[in-house]
This record gives sequence, C-alpha cells and structure tokens, in this order.
Amino acid sequence: MFDTLSDRLQSALGDLRGRGKLDEEAISRAMREIRLALLEADVNFEVVKDFVAQVRERAVGQEVLKSLTAGQQVVKAVHEELTALMGAGSSKLAFTGRPPTVILLAGLQGSGKTTAAAKLALLLRKEGRSPGLVAADLQRPAAIDQLEQLGRQIQVPVYREDQSDPVTVVHNGMRSLADGGADTVILDTAGRLHVDEDLMQELERVRDEARPANVLLVLDAMTGQEAVNVALAFQERIAFDGVLMTKLDGDARGGAALSVKAVTGRPIKLISVGEKLDQLEYFHPDRMASRILGMGDVLTLIERAEQAVEEDEQAELEARMLKGQFSFDDLLKTYRMIGKMGSIQSLLKLIPGLGKQLEGIDQIDEKQFGRVEAMILSMTPQERSMPRVIDGSRRQRIARGSGVELDEVNRLMKGKMPDLGALAGQAQPAAPQPGRRKATKSNKKKKRQKSRR
Repeated sequence: MFDTLSDRLQSALGDLRGRGKLDEEAISRAMREIRLALLEADVNFEVVKDFVAQVRERAVGQEVLKSLTAGQQVVKAVHEELTALMGAGSSKLAFTGRPPTVILLAGLQGSGKTTAAAKLALLLRKEGRSPGLVAADLQRPAAIDQLEQLGRQIQVPVYREDQSDPVTVVHNGMRSLADGGADTVILDTAGRLHVDEDLMQELERVRDEARPANVLLVLDAMTGQEAVNVALAFQERIAFDGVLMTKLDGDARGGAALSVKAVTGRPIKLISVGEKLDQLEYFHPDRMASRILGMGDVLTLIERAEQAVEEDEQAELEARMLKGQFSFDDLLKTYRMIGKMGSIQSLLKLIPGLGKQLEGIDQIDEKQFGRVEAMILSMTPQERSMPRVIDGSRRQRIARGSGVELDEVNRLMKGKMPDLGALAGQAQPAAPQPGRRKATKSNKKKKRQKSRR
C-alpha cells in the first residue's frame, strides 16, 4: 500500500529532515523530487501541480527559512498537505435516528461491490449494529449466489428475489429486513463494464426508492487514474457521499486514493486492506499521511490490538504467565490474537520509524506461525497443558502429525519459538550511510588505550 510513493517521498525529504537552515535551491530540489514521485504514483496532474505549489509556498516562508528546524517544518508541511489532499475530517457513516439506515453501494462491474458489501456488513456487525444485505445486482450472473454465500459466512441475512426490476427488489428487501430486526440495510446494486446511460438511470431509480443515508461509490484502486474518471462520471449523476476503495493493499502507487477527493470533492470513507472479509477499515487521512512519510500509525495499531484481544482474556493470560502456568494452549491463543491484527509486515510498518530502518520486511516468513500452530494442534490435551511429558517418541509423533522436521519440534520445546522480535530480526537493519564508520570493540579499545597514554 503506497510502497512506491512512500519510498520516493521519504527519499526526497530525507536530505531535509536533518538540516537546520535551508536555502531555496535545496527546497527546489526536494519539490522536484516530490512532483516526480506523485506523477509516478499516477496522481492527477492538476492535483500534483496544486499540491507542490502549496508545499513550496509554505516551505519558502521566512519563518521556515530562518528556523533552526527548517527541514522538520517542511516535512510537517508535506504531512499536513497530504492529509488535506486525502480529505481531512471524519470518515464515519451517517446513521438515521429511525431505522433502518440504508447504505447504497454503486460502481462498475469488477470493482468489488459484492465483496465490499459483505465486508461492510461484517464491520457494522462488529460495531454492534444489525445489518442486512439486499441482492439488487440483477445483471451479473451468480452475483446473488455470491452475496448469499458471503452472508452465510458472516452470519448476516441476505434478501433475494427472482425479479427483473431492481427497484421492486430493493423495496421488498428493505421492508423484509426491517421486519426481521435489521437496523442497517446495505444495497448491492448492479454495475457495468463501463459507464452508460442505462446504468445511471437504474441507479437513480434505486436511489429514489431507497432514499439512502449513504451513497458509497466503490472504486478499484488498481485502476489508477481511470478510477478518478469513473468517480467524476458518477458524481455528475448520482452525487455520492463518499468512496469505498477496494484493493488498496495491492496498489503500490496510490494515485487514485490521492486524487479522488481533490477531483470530486467527496472523501474516501472506507478502504479494503486485504482479501479477508474482516479487512475493511475506516479511512483516516492523517494516519495514512503518517504511514506514507514513514512516521508509523500507532493509533491504528492500538485499535487493531483492542479489536483482537479481549480485556478479560488478556488479563487471564498475563496472570497465568506470572504464575508459571503458561501452556501451549495459551501460546496458541496468543499467536491467533496476533493473526487477527494483520500480517507481521503490516504491524511492523505501523511502528514509527521501524519500517524504514529494517530492510527485507516483506521477506519475513510468516509461515512460522502456521508451523507452530500445526505442532501444537498435533499434541494431545495433556501434552499441551503439561509439556514435560513430551519425550522423544512423542516429539517424533508430533513432527509427523504436523508435517515438520523433528528439529523444529525440539526448538519449540526449548522455547525457541517465533515472536515479533525474532521475526523482525529476519529483516536486516538498513545499511549505514557512506562515510560513517560503525564503531567496533577494537576501535573503542584503541581509543581507551590512547586516552590512558
């Protein structure tokens, strides 16, 4: 997510961060690199032009040029302008006082509307709401069956009807789900391979019937500038309230995310950060700007931890550990909690400064967690709670049952299990800057002997 852009922007600002005084030549050089970075990220040309002009205007101000921390102030200006570019403000959805609240999803075919509808329903259910889904996409074959299957996975009711008129389906679906106790209704509407008059007329009729509190345009981040063109076409006819951006985790450039707010005036409200149904989250421009500039995202890390770990369960695990009663069952629970928070790579990148200091984060072998889980699940309940009973023959059985080598079982029994620290150790510290010689023990010893003389 934004990896290419992040690397380029951090490189462009790297020379400025450690400087005190700045001159206009250094600023011009940094602005040129920022412009190229944004253009290569497929950001709209006019958006790039305005962005660089805003940053330059702030960077050449006298209060910056005369400041002792001029470089840091330029970085601060870039961060604030990036935040404004992506849409400063709340990304929350609007909910009506009288249920059900209706959310209409619109977009082209292939943008991921149906999966996004299920992800949104799961997100709302976790927030304590009672969502329901209406299968109003009557154009794409198997769209209704797909939504029903997803609804069963997340335990959310799906209304379907064998009809050719989506307006009738929406009308009946909203009434049926509301009678069944749903306080939020999500409409999965039809899309086309391109923007056409029939699509817009159908959406307008569905919108007028449903009178939704939120109209979300589902955009595929992988389409780059084409996503912005699609957003403009929908904005002229549907006047959507915000954007739900899919496949953002697979787009290293991020041009669509950086352009859509500036071009359409409508903010990104939700982003899909993975293929799993629970990988949809609210979009926070200030946090995303921090990630792009390598400042981490502690708030998101805390939120993920709170969602993954129940407070009473955490207290119980801590108590068992302090009493020396931490078993393999407890270890398995801990690993699964970490897994709920996301990949190790994504977690390390949320820690301020760590992602940039370690090279090779993307090569971390997360399969170690899966192998440990397989070994623990190959143990008997007695072996999990009383590891001391696991002798040589039991270890061989566990190795065969989990499909790993005996050495891996032995390492697990000796406590050499993968943790965040060990996994982070697989990524090597970034190479030192040229000209800076790292102090060694022999160098330090020579200096001490010299000082004694």
